This record gives sequence, C-alpha cells and structure tokens, in this order.
Amino acid sequence: MAQVELIMPKMGESIMEATILKWVKQVGDSVEEDETILEIATDKVDSEVPSPVDGVIQEIRFQEDETVEIGKVIAIIGTDGEEATPQASPSVKETAEAPAEKTSSNGIDKPEPQPEPAMAEADAPVERTDSSNRFYSPLVRTIAEKEDISMAELEQISGSGLQGRVTKKDILAYVENRKSQPSSAPELKAPVQETAAPKQPKAPPAQPASAGVSASDNVEIIEMDRMRRIIADHMVNSKKTSPHVTSFVEVDVTKIVNWRNKVKKQFQEKHGEKITFTPIFMEAVAKAIRDFPMVNVSVDGNTIVRKKNVNIGMATALPSGNLIVPVIKNADHLNLMGLTKQVNGLAARARANKLGADEIQGGTFTLTNVGTFGNVMGTPIINQPQVAILAVGAIRKKPAVVETEYGDLIAVRHMMFLSLSYDHRVVDGFLGGSFLRRIGDYMEQFDDTQTI
Repeated sequence: MAQVELIMPKMGESIMEATILKWVKQVGDSVEEDETILEIATDKVDSEVPSPVDGVIQEIRFQEDETVEIGKVIAIIGTDGEEATPQASPSVKETAEAPAEKTSSNGIDKPEPQPEPAMAEADAPVERTDSSNRFYSPLVRTIAEKEDISMAELEQISGSGLQGRVTKKDILAYVENRKSQPSSAPELKAPVQETAAPKQPKAPPAQPASAGVSASDNVEIIEMDRMRRIIADHMVNSKKTSPHVTSFVEVDVTKIVNWRNKVKKQFQEKHGEKITFTPIFMEAVAKAIRDFPMVNVSVDGNTIVRKKNVNIGMATALPSGNLIVPVIKNADHLNLMGLTKQVNGLAARARANKLGADEIQGGTFTLTNVGTFGNVMGTPIINQPQVAILAVGAIRKKPAVVETEYGDLIAVRHMMFLSLSYDHRVVDGFLGGSFLRRIGDYMEQFDDTQTI
C-alpha cells in the first residue's frame, strides 16, 4: 500500500500557520478524493481540507486545537498500489510531532526531529516535570494558565482526546465544575508552578478582567471565541506599531443621496443589484488614492513600500458581532456598476462565512462605515500593515450654508463626517489632511445627472 502525505495547505500570501478545528475523518476511516478530511482556521478565514486521493486515514499527526505551520505533514493516507515512499514535501523534514508519536503507522521508525528553539518553546506545556510525559495543546495550556490551574490539577483531568489527551472541552468542563464547588475556591488563587526556567513576575494589569472576580460575584465569564481573540490581538498590535492621528472633515452628500433615491429602484430592476452608498464612497476613495499614492503604502523597517494596486478593504460586521475585511482588488479600475457587484457579493459571502482566503488578502486601504450603526463619526484603528483607514459616518439632514449666484443661503442639506486615521510615521498632517479633503471633494462633486 502506498502512502500519501497530507500537508497543511497554504491559505494566503501572508498566512504562515493554521489551527485544526475538527477532524471530520479519523484513523481507519475511508476517504474519497476531494472529500473533506478536516476543518482548519487561520487568522483570516475558516476552511475545509479535502483529500487529494482515495484511501484510508493511517495516521493523524496533530490534534484538534493545535496550531500547525503551513507545509507540515498533518496526516498520512494509505492508497491502493505498490509499497512506496511517502510523497515528499518541502516541509517534511521540519515536521514537529507530539512526544508519543515517534513512529509512523506502518511501523517504520523515523528519526527524531531536532526542534527549532521557537517550536520547542511553543510545544512546552504549562509545566513539565521529570515524572510527566503528558502532552498538552497550546490552547489547553493557555486556558490552564488563565484559570490558574496547576500542573498537579492538570494531570488529574481525564482526557477524551487521542491517547488520553486533554481537549478544550475537557478543561472547560473541569473549570466549570470547579467553579461550582465552593470547597475548591481557594485553589483558584494558586499560582501555576514552573519547574523550567524561572519567569519574571507578571505585571498586575496583565489580567485585569479576572482581578477581584470570585465565585460569589454576580457576573458571567464569557470566553472570547477564536475570531474575537485574533481581532483583539490585531488591534493591540496596530496601536503598538503605528502612532495614530485622526483628521475629520464634514461633507455635503446631498447630490449622492438624491441621485441614489432617484435611481435605486431602476438600478435593481436593470442590474439585479441593490445600490448602496458604499460603492459610491469607494469610488471617491479610489480616485483620491490615485491623486495621493503615498497613502497607498506600508512600512517595512526603515523603508516605505508603495503599492501600485489599489485594493480597498471594506470592514464588514458579521452576525456573530465579529468583524472581517473582504478586499476589492484594483478598485480604481472598476466603474460604479463593477464596484456595486463586488461590494454586494463580498458582503453576502462574508455574512454566510463563504469568503475565500484570497478575498481577504492584499488590502492596501480600508473603508469602514460606522454610519451603519447610527454613529456620526469614529476614530478607526489602522488595519496593519496598511497606513490609513477611512470611517464614514451617518448621513444627517442639517441646516447648512449654500453658496449661490444670488448670495449665501441656508438650506437643509444631507451632511456626513469623514474621519481618517493614519500612521504618523509616514503620513504627515499635510498628506493625510489633503487626501481626506480630496475624498470629500469627489463626494461633493458627484455627477447626479449620470445614467445607469
């Protein structure tokens, strides 16, 4: 029987690892070509990994909730045919295995891999003593540390995973059960013992949410889901990386509002698409980026990387309350009809969790519509590695001064605030302010006589 190595697939240009969410197939299960074997998640999108061949699952090398580098072998599939050496891949030699998985399923001994320092540190459990050979996934270790579960407690938890490993469900059930037992309350304060190299004491602000919380408090502890943790880390990293400056302008979008109200019914009948304000705003942004290309850059050390493609991301709220940013590629090459189709299609797939990895990669600028929630303005956080992000606020009717050939008049106009957050390392006030004003000018100069 020949063997085929199933490797962790590459999900996007900047994605270097993925987390295994669920093994749909287990050791001994038969699979057909293109049949889903497991579900994985990256910091961008969830996906399914299909089988490349017909065969039987002989070996699973990584368990659920484990994070695996792109290109590493995650399973072995046996296929009909003559005995053959498993197909090689660039990352085979770097495969890191759990301590109990030193041989392949066909009994052929494999040399122990020499782990790199970074991998060795990542695979270390909360605490490892000479008497313990049990392996704990990174997620389990994180939960244990967060809940102040000592190594002695961790070793007492019955594991339902492969080879008795403790899974996420096992440790969360243990935590819930421990909280419901008053007699175990003192153990919640016991620090995690370390037998490896001593660590510096943690600063008090490290876990502000759990400070002062006891079993008797009238509170509910809600664990962040995976996407929320990723968003949180991304936002904190952005604020640490870029000195944020935010500029504001108020624009008169009366022409845009009146034109959309006039054509929206006809537009949908003719093109089968609803026209929202977002593609109109995006058209103005794309034009302004062409005028000020140094906003369409990223920072790499002491160098500035200017992006020739104008790829505009649109922040999209999901039903779960989380956020994702699908990207419209080469937005400056699309007309209003093309932008409308792109905006509607990406938004629909985002809410249905059907975005492809390539649809959330490569953004060079981001637009977020805080007006959707009735907010008049906001100070958005830059979507790294970009250097600017635009927030458009709610459109409100307001009295405003209108210049006419007969003099200044006060009229009711549709007004909206625009706010641009930019990276002050490379975007100064002149560039940021001029770019923002140019977006406003394009909106106010919108051609309300154009046909659809």
